[in-house]
Order: sequence, then C-alpha cells, then structure tokens
Amino acid sequence: MFNELLMQFQADILGVPVIRPKVAETTALGAAYAAGLAIGFWNDLVETIRSWSMDKQWMPSIDSGCVGSYILNGKKAVTRHV
Repeated sequence: MFNELLMQFQADILGVPVIRPKVAETTALGAAYAAGLAIGFWNDLVETIRSWSMDKQWMPSIDSGCVGSYILNGKKAVTRHV
C-alpha cells in the first residue's frame, strides 16, 4: 500500500517523524468526522481526535550532513535532466 522506503526517506529528509494513519482515506474520514459532528454523533472535536489511530511511524535516522548532501545531489540531478 505505502512504499516503506519512501516513508523513511521523507522522515530523513524532513527531519521529522512521518506517521501513517490506520485509515488511509483521510479525506473521506474528515468528511465523516464533519458530518458526525453536525448530526451529534460525536459530542465535540476532541472525541473525533480520540477515534483517530496511528498504523505506523518512521523516525528520522540519518544526520543532517547527509540530508544536505542528498538535497544538493537531487537538485543537481534535476538540472541535468531538464
């Protein structure tokens, strides 16, 4: 479903955890939360937040020096193939 390597790469480049929710269709989930709040299915926003759950998390695992190198090499690659 999700590319594990891409998720780890994003965490490394951004320097922040990347989280995958249990419900991948987050747009539909947001619409369901809004509708549920509108009709009183949930009492408040806090209750909807409690119903959300994480499936997996990737933590940054490389140092910032490597990140700079990856970004620089990526920019070089883009300019060579234009």
